[in-house]
Amino acid sequence: MKGLRSIITATGSVLPEKIIHNSDFIAHRFLQKDGTIVPGTVLRNIEKFKDITGINQRRYARPDQTASDLACIAAEDAIKSGAIDKESIDLLIVAHNFGDVHAGTNRTTMVPSLASLVKYKLQINNPSCVAYDLVFGCPGWIQGVIQADALIRVGDAKRCMIIGAETLSRVIDDHDRDSMIYADGAGAVIIEAATDSTVGIIAHGSRTYASEHALLLRMDRTYNTDSDDTNLYIKMNGRALYEFALTNVPLVIKETLDKAQVHLSEIKKVLIHQANEKMDIAILERLYKLYNTELTDLSVMPMTISYLGNSSVATIPTLLDLILKQQVEDQHIEAGDKVVFASVGAGMNINAIIYQF
Repeated sequence: MKGLRSIITATGSVLPEKIIHNSDFIAHRFLQKDGTIVPGTVLRNIEKFKDITGINQRRYARPDQTASDLACIAAEDAIKSGAIDKESIDLLIVAHNFGDVHAGTNRTTMVPSLASLVKYKLQINNPSCVAYDLVFGCPGWIQGVIQADALIRVGDAKRCMIIGAETLSRVIDDHDRDSMIYADGAGAVIIEAATDSTVGIIAHGSRTYASEHALLLRMDRTYNTDSDDTNLYIKMNGRALYEFALTNVPLVIKETLDKAQVHLSEIKKVLIHQANEKMDIAILERLYKLYNTELTDLSVMPMTISYLGNSSVATIPTLLDLILKQQVEDQHIEAGDKVVFASVGAGMNINAIIYQF
């Protein structure tokens, strides 16, 4: 409907209890794709990993928790934080990639959908609250917000909850160095229809580069070629993914800023998917160069990856919730601030949102 704008009215998140330090990987035997041992000591490989990714530790879910359990906790936090009647929610989207993966197995369940499970666990009785899942790689949570925004603008929804939840720790190959990147978590945001045109989602953009890049992230066998393990684990072509992100993410963000008629100089914060510290900084530097300027203040890009790792769809809503609740050191978002949300991930998908608080 004319004049409607989507605004954030509540946020929530959950940080799984189990903290995994880099030193916990010291007993691992890291292998290359051909099954040979990765050159160098495990300690040296862990040190190199820290230098590149910025990750010191990450969070894993308890054995009795699944992604839908984490999603439910984050949802309850958002409902409580916003003092919202859960029965007034008319759209519930859960972004994830692997469904409910149960501890001790690589098997996943996606029936019923995680969104239906969350609605069940929250005991939302309103049948008009439509619940569905979204699988879009790491940018899934942003894409869920984009879909909810579209429904709000045409008047088909008024109050929407979008959750990003993942337990990546259960789909990693212990013999793959990249396993150290991944983490578990969930974040939730509630957006609502408003007529105040000075706040809310200004513009968004999405891209899918599948024809050449779809297999940069994929599922494949363990690197332990001596094993009879037939499970499939998340794998990535790290170098190619890095170059892909550096080339394309800044362009998508700029296209979205241009669509919003907002200059980069007006942006107070860039909340980017917490994938890899070195890569995220390089993306931001490349974005600034598109505006013929230099990045001089890294505080514009808050980071949680050092202590939370990469929890895929959960990274951005978790980061936002922690900032708004003043749980990220020296980071604040004030009324009137324009913020970029951006992500890149499996597919290969990229998206961005320009939002004014």
